[in-house]
Amino acid sequence: MLKYSAIALVIGFILDLIIGDPRCFYHPVRLIGKAIEVMEKFLRKVFPKTPGGERVAGLALIICICAASGLVPWLILKLCFQVHTALAVGVMAIICYQFVAVKSLKVESMKVYYSLKNGTIEDGRDAVSMIVGRDTQGLDERGITKAAVETIAENFSDGVFAPLFYFVIGGPVLMLVYKGINTMDSMVGYKNDKYINFGRYAAKLDDVANYIPSRLAGLILVLAAGVCGESMKGAWRIFKRDRYNHASPNSAQTEAAVAGALQIQLAGNAYYFGKLYEKPTIGDAIRPVEVEDIRRANRLMVCGGGITVAILAVLHTLTVLILLGII
Repeated sequence: MLKYSAIALVIGFILDLIIGDPRCFYHPVRLIGKAIEVMEKFLRKVFPKTPGGERVAGLALIICICAASGLVPWLILKLCFQVHTALAVGVMAIICYQFVAVKSLKVESMKVYYSLKNGTIEDGRDAVSMIVGRDTQGLDERGITKAAVETIAENFSDGVFAPLFYFVIGGPVLMLVYKGINTMDSMVGYKNDKYINFGRYAAKLDDVANYIPSRLAGLILVLAAGVCGESMKGAWRIFKRDRYNHASPNSAQTEAAVAGALQIQLAGNAYYFGKLYEKPTIGDAIRPVEVEDIRRANRLMVCGGGITVAILAVLHTLTVLILLGII
Protein backbone atom coordinates (compact mmCIF):
# COMPACT_ATOMS: atom_id res chain seq x y z
CA MET A 1 0.00 0.00 0.00
CA LEU A 2 2.69 2.49 1.01
CA LYS A 3 4.69 1.72 -2.13
CA TYR A 4 2.05 3.45 -4.25
CA SER A 5 1.24 6.38 -1.94
CA ALA A 6 3.12 8.97 -4.02
CA ILE A 7 1.23 8.08 -7.21
CA ALA A 8 -2.14 8.13 -5.44
CA LEU A 9 -1.18 11.39 -3.69
CA VAL A 10 -0.57 13.26 -6.95
CA ILE A 11 -3.72 11.88 -8.60
CA GLY A 12 -5.83 12.62 -5.52
CA PHE A 13 -4.57 16.20 -5.28
CA ILE A 14 -5.32 16.85 -8.95
CA LEU A 15 -8.80 15.37 -8.55
CA ASP A 16 -9.46 17.72 -5.64
CA LEU A 17 -8.37 20.74 -7.67
CA ILE A 18 -10.71 19.71 -10.49
CA ILE A 19 -13.73 18.28 -8.65
CA GLY A 20 -13.58 19.58 -5.09
CA ASP A 21 -15.45 18.26 -2.09
CA PRO A 22 -18.10 15.68 -3.08
CA ARG A 23 -21.26 16.86 -1.34
CA CYS A 24 -23.07 13.62 -0.70
CA PHE A 25 -24.37 11.88 2.39
CA TYR A 26 -21.84 9.09 2.17
CA HIS A 27 -18.78 11.32 2.35
CA PRO A 28 -16.41 9.59 4.81
CA VAL A 29 -16.15 12.64 7.08
CA ARG A 30 -19.92 12.66 7.49
CA LEU A 31 -19.90 8.96 8.25
CA ILE A 32 -17.18 9.50 10.86
CA GLY A 33 -19.23 12.35 12.32
CA LYS A 34 -22.32 10.16 12.49
CA ALA A 35 -20.32 7.40 14.19
CA ILE A 36 -19.07 9.91 16.77
CA GLU A 37 -22.64 11.04 17.50
CA VAL A 38 -23.86 7.47 17.99
CA MET A 39 -20.88 6.46 20.11
CA GLU A 40 -21.15 9.56 22.28
CA LYS A 41 -24.79 8.82 23.13
CA PHE A 42 -23.96 5.18 23.89
CA LEU A 43 -20.88 5.92 26.02
CA ARG A 44 -22.62 8.61 28.05
CA LYS A 45 -25.27 6.05 28.99
CA VAL A 46 -22.73 3.35 29.89
CA PHE A 47 -20.19 5.35 31.92
CA PRO A 48 -20.88 7.23 35.17
CA LYS A 49 -21.96 10.86 34.82
CA THR A 50 -18.99 12.08 36.84
CA PRO A 51 -15.92 14.01 35.68
CA GLY A 52 -13.82 10.84 35.85
CA GLY A 53 -16.47 8.75 34.15
CA GLU A 54 -16.82 11.26 31.32
CA ARG A 55 -13.05 11.34 30.77
CA VAL A 56 -12.94 7.52 30.53
CA ALA A 57 -15.91 7.63 28.14
CA GLY A 58 -14.05 10.18 26.02
CA LEU A 59 -11.00 7.91 25.95
CA ALA A 60 -13.20 4.99 24.86
CA LEU A 61 -14.56 7.18 22.06
CA ILE A 62 -11.03 7.87 20.82
CA ILE A 63 -10.13 4.18 20.76
CA CYS A 64 -13.31 3.17 18.91
CA ILE A 65 -13.24 5.94 16.31
CA CYS A 66 -9.51 5.65 15.57
CA ALA A 67 -9.75 1.87 15.28
CA ALA A 68 -12.75 2.04 12.95
CA SER A 69 -11.28 4.89 10.88
CA GLY A 70 -8.14 2.88 10.22
CA LEU A 71 -9.64 -0.61 9.91
CA VAL A 72 -12.25 0.22 7.25
CA PRO A 73 -9.84 1.60 4.60
CA TRP A 74 -7.33 -1.17 5.38
CA LEU A 75 -9.92 -3.86 4.67
CA ILE A 76 -11.16 -2.11 1.52
CA LEU A 77 -7.66 -1.69 0.12
CA LYS A 78 -6.65 -5.23 1.07
CA LEU A 79 -9.52 -6.53 -1.05
CA CYS A 80 -8.67 -4.10 -3.89
CA PHE A 81 -5.04 -5.25 -4.03
CA GLN A 82 -6.23 -8.85 -4.27
CA VAL A 83 -8.21 -7.90 -7.37
CA HIS A 84 -5.63 -5.66 -9.10
CA THR A 85 -2.98 -3.14 -8.13
CA ALA A 86 -4.42 -0.51 -10.48
CA LEU A 87 -7.80 -0.77 -8.75
CA ALA A 88 -6.16 -0.30 -5.35
CA VAL A 89 -4.16 2.73 -6.51
CA GLY A 90 -7.34 4.24 -7.95
CA VAL A 91 -9.21 3.74 -4.69
CA MET A 92 -6.26 5.23 -2.75
CA ALA A 93 -6.35 8.29 -5.02
CA ILE A 94 -10.10 8.71 -4.52
CA ILE A 95 -9.70 8.48 -0.74
CA CYS A 96 -6.91 11.06 -0.87
CA TYR A 97 -8.98 13.47 -2.93
CA GLN A 98 -11.98 13.20 -0.61
CA PHE A 99 -9.95 14.29 2.41
CA VAL A 100 -8.03 17.19 0.86
CA ALA A 101 -9.94 20.47 0.99
CA VAL A 102 -8.10 22.83 -1.37
CA LYS A 103 -10.93 23.52 -3.82
CA SER A 104 -13.74 23.52 -1.26
CA LEU A 105 -11.80 25.92 0.97
CA LYS A 106 -11.16 28.21 -1.99
CA VAL A 107 -14.77 28.05 -3.22
CA GLU A 108 -16.30 28.81 0.19
CA SER A 109 -13.91 31.66 0.98
CA MET A 110 -14.35 33.19 -2.48
CA LYS A 111 -18.08 33.36 -1.78
CA VAL A 112 -17.13 35.88 0.91
CA TYR A 113 -14.97 37.75 -1.59
CA TYR A 114 -17.71 38.03 -4.21
CA SER A 115 -20.30 38.93 -1.56
CA LEU A 116 -18.19 41.88 -0.49
CA LYS A 117 -17.35 42.86 -4.07
CA ASN A 118 -20.79 42.56 -5.61
CA GLY A 119 -23.24 42.48 -2.70
CA THR A 120 -23.94 44.17 0.61
CA ILE A 121 -22.18 43.99 3.96
CA GLU A 122 -24.98 41.68 5.11
CA ASP A 123 -24.20 39.33 2.23
CA GLY A 124 -20.58 39.28 3.35
CA ARG A 125 -21.55 38.54 6.95
CA ASP A 126 -23.81 35.70 5.86
CA ALA A 127 -21.11 34.21 3.64
CA VAL A 128 -18.36 34.35 6.25
CA SER A 129 -20.66 32.93 8.94
CA MET A 130 -20.61 29.67 6.97
CA ILE A 131 -16.86 29.19 7.44
CA VAL A 132 -16.09 30.69 10.88
CA GLY A 133 -17.22 30.02 14.42
CA ARG A 134 -17.17 33.61 15.69
CA ASP A 135 -20.10 36.03 15.81
CA THR A 136 -20.34 37.85 12.49
CA GLN A 137 -23.30 40.20 13.00
CA GLY A 138 -21.16 43.17 14.01
CA LEU A 139 -18.28 42.69 11.57
CA ASP A 140 -17.44 45.42 9.10
CA GLU A 141 -15.79 44.78 5.72
CA ARG A 142 -12.33 44.64 7.30
CA GLY A 143 -13.49 42.23 10.00
CA ILE A 144 -15.20 39.96 7.47
CA THR A 145 -12.09 39.90 5.29
CA LYS A 146 -9.82 39.13 8.25
CA ALA A 147 -12.08 36.27 9.33
CA ALA A 148 -11.97 34.74 5.83
CA VAL A 149 -8.19 35.09 5.53
CA GLU A 150 -7.67 33.56 8.97
CA THR A 151 -9.88 30.61 8.04
CA ILE A 152 -7.94 29.99 4.83
CA ALA A 153 -4.64 30.16 6.70
CA GLU A 154 -5.67 27.96 9.63
CA ASN A 155 -7.39 25.35 7.48
CA PHE A 156 -4.38 25.00 5.21
CA SER A 157 -2.80 23.00 8.01
CA ASP A 158 -5.54 20.55 8.99
CA GLY A 159 -7.48 20.62 5.72
CA VAL A 160 -4.63 20.42 3.21
CA PHE A 161 -1.15 19.79 4.57
CA ALA A 162 -1.82 17.36 7.43
CA PRO A 163 -4.00 14.94 5.41
CA LEU A 164 -1.35 14.86 2.64
CA PHE A 165 1.42 14.43 5.22
CA TYR A 166 -0.25 11.48 6.92
CA PHE A 167 -1.25 9.96 3.59
CA VAL A 168 2.37 9.79 2.46
CA ILE A 169 3.74 8.26 5.65
CA GLY A 170 0.85 5.91 6.40
CA GLY A 171 -1.38 5.71 3.33
CA PRO A 172 -5.17 6.07 3.49
CA VAL A 173 -5.22 4.19 6.80
CA LEU A 174 -3.23 6.83 8.69
CA MET A 175 -4.95 9.65 6.82
CA LEU A 176 -8.36 8.41 7.97
CA VAL A 177 -7.15 7.91 11.53
CA TYR A 178 -6.00 11.54 11.46
CA LYS A 179 -9.36 12.70 10.07
CA GLY A 180 -11.10 10.70 12.79
CA ILE A 181 -9.05 12.55 15.42
CA ASN A 182 -9.66 15.89 13.70
CA THR A 183 -13.41 15.29 13.45
CA MET A 184 -13.64 14.27 17.10
CA ASP A 185 -11.93 17.49 18.12
CA SER A 186 -14.32 19.57 16.02
CA MET A 187 -17.34 17.82 17.57
CA VAL A 188 -16.42 17.19 21.21
CA GLY A 189 -13.21 19.15 21.85
CA TYR A 190 -14.88 22.15 23.50
CA LYS A 191 -14.10 23.71 26.86
CA ASN A 192 -17.72 24.04 27.96
CA ASP A 193 -19.73 22.27 30.64
CA LYS A 194 -20.82 19.49 28.31
CA TYR A 195 -17.43 18.58 26.86
CA ILE A 196 -14.76 19.82 29.27
CA ASN A 197 -14.27 16.25 30.51
CA PHE A 198 -15.72 14.09 27.75
CA GLY A 199 -13.76 15.86 25.00
CA ARG A 200 -10.55 16.56 26.92
CA TYR A 201 -8.48 13.71 25.47
CA ALA A 202 -9.82 14.24 21.95
CA ALA A 203 -8.70 17.87 22.04
CA LYS A 204 -5.26 16.94 23.42
CA LEU A 205 -4.81 14.19 20.84
CA ASP A 206 -5.69 16.62 18.04
CA ASP A 207 -3.03 19.02 19.34
CA VAL A 208 -0.49 16.18 19.24
CA ALA A 209 -1.55 15.00 15.78
CA ASN A 210 -1.23 18.53 14.37
CA TYR A 211 1.95 19.53 16.21
CA ILE A 212 4.42 18.61 13.47
CA PRO A 213 2.14 19.19 10.44
CA SER A 214 1.15 22.71 11.53
CA ARG A 215 4.78 23.80 11.82
CA LEU A 216 5.76 22.27 8.51
CA ALA A 217 2.66 23.83 6.94
CA GLY A 218 3.79 27.24 8.17
CA LEU A 219 7.18 26.73 6.51
CA ILE A 220 5.47 25.64 3.28
CA LEU A 221 3.48 28.89 3.26
CA VAL A 222 6.71 30.84 3.71
CA LEU A 223 7.99 29.15 0.52
CA ALA A 224 4.65 29.78 -1.20
CA ALA A 225 4.96 33.50 -0.41
CA GLY A 226 8.16 33.64 -2.46
CA VAL A 227 6.60 31.71 -5.36
CA CYS A 228 3.45 33.89 -5.36
CA GLY A 229 5.32 37.17 -5.28
CA GLU A 230 4.33 38.04 -1.72
CA SER A 231 6.76 38.92 1.06
CA MET A 232 8.73 35.76 1.82
CA LYS A 233 10.95 37.72 4.20
CA GLY A 234 7.89 39.04 6.04
CA ALA A 235 6.33 35.58 6.17
CA TRP A 236 9.46 34.12 7.77
CA ARG A 237 9.83 37.01 10.23
CA ILE A 238 6.23 36.89 11.49
CA PHE A 239 6.21 33.08 11.47
CA LYS A 240 9.16 33.07 13.86
CA ARG A 241 7.75 35.86 16.03
CA ASP A 242 3.99 35.29 16.24
CA ARG A 243 3.39 31.58 15.63
CA TYR A 244 2.47 31.02 19.27
CA ASN A 245 0.06 33.99 19.55
CA HIS A 246 -2.94 31.72 19.99
CA ALA A 247 -4.54 29.62 22.73
CA SER A 248 -3.89 26.57 20.56
CA PRO A 249 -0.23 25.56 20.11
CA ASN A 250 -0.88 24.94 16.42
CA SER A 251 -3.44 27.40 15.02
CA ALA A 252 -1.19 30.46 14.72
CA GLN A 253 1.59 28.65 12.84
CA THR A 254 0.02 29.11 9.42
CA GLU A 255 -1.81 32.33 10.30
CA ALA A 256 1.51 33.93 11.17
CA ALA A 257 3.06 32.94 7.84
CA VAL A 258 0.09 34.33 5.88
CA ALA A 259 -0.04 37.56 7.90
CA GLY A 260 3.65 38.14 7.28
CA ALA A 261 3.40 37.25 3.60
CA LEU A 262 0.54 39.71 3.03
CA GLN A 263 2.01 42.29 5.44
CA ILE A 264 -1.24 42.64 7.35
CA GLN A 265 -2.38 42.09 10.93
CA LEU A 266 -4.69 39.19 11.75
CA ALA A 267 -6.39 37.79 14.87
CA GLY A 268 -7.06 40.08 17.82
CA ASN A 269 -10.24 40.30 19.91
CA ALA A 270 -13.38 38.51 18.68
CA TYR A 271 -16.89 37.70 19.88
CA TYR A 272 -18.09 34.12 20.29
CA PHE A 273 -21.70 33.44 21.30
CA GLY A 274 -22.05 37.05 22.46
CA LYS A 275 -18.94 36.99 24.66
CA LEU A 276 -15.79 39.00 23.91
CA TYR A 277 -12.58 36.98 23.88
CA GLU A 278 -9.36 38.96 24.09
CA LYS A 279 -6.78 37.44 21.75
CA PRO A 280 -3.30 38.62 20.75
CA THR A 281 -2.75 39.94 17.25
CA ILE A 282 -0.68 38.18 14.60
CA GLY A 283 1.48 40.18 12.20
CA ASP A 284 2.12 43.88 11.70
CA ALA A 285 -0.36 46.33 10.15
CA ILE A 286 2.08 47.46 7.48
CA ARG A 287 -0.94 48.12 5.28
CA PRO A 288 -4.71 47.92 5.88
CA VAL A 289 -6.57 44.67 5.34
CA GLU A 290 -8.49 44.76 2.03
CA VAL A 291 -10.91 42.44 0.25
CA GLU A 292 -8.25 41.36 -2.28
CA ASP A 293 -6.40 39.69 0.60
CA ILE A 294 -8.92 36.84 0.39
CA ARG A 295 -7.81 36.17 -3.18
CA ARG A 296 -4.13 36.51 -2.22
CA ALA A 297 -4.56 34.11 0.72
CA ASN A 298 -6.16 31.58 -1.61
CA ARG A 299 -3.22 31.82 -4.01
CA LEU A 300 -0.88 31.09 -1.11
CA MET A 301 -3.06 28.13 -0.06
CA VAL A 302 -3.24 26.56 -3.53
CA CYS A 303 0.44 27.17 -4.19
CA GLY A 304 1.29 25.74 -0.77
CA GLY A 305 -0.70 22.62 -1.61
CA GLY A 306 1.20 22.17 -4.85
CA ILE A 307 4.55 22.62 -3.12
CA THR A 308 3.50 20.13 -0.46
CA VAL A 309 2.55 17.46 -3.01
CA ALA A 310 5.78 17.98 -4.98
CA ILE A 311 8.02 17.72 -1.92
CA LEU A 312 6.18 14.78 -0.34
CA ALA A 313 5.99 12.84 -3.62
CA VAL A 314 9.72 13.27 -4.29
CA LEU A 315 10.73 12.35 -0.73
CA HIS A 316 8.41 9.34 -0.71
CA THR A 317 9.66 8.09 -4.09
CA LEU A 318 13.30 8.42 -3.02
CA THR A 319 12.55 6.55 0.21
CA VAL A 320 10.86 3.69 -1.64
CA LEU A 321 13.73 3.44 -4.15
CA ILE A 322 16.28 3.33 -1.33
CA LEU A 323 14.34 0.66 0.57
CA LEU A 324 14.04 -1.43 -2.60
CA GLY A 325 17.79 -1.13 -3.14
CA ILE A 326 17.40 0.60 -6.50
CA ILE A 327 19.44 3.63 -5.46
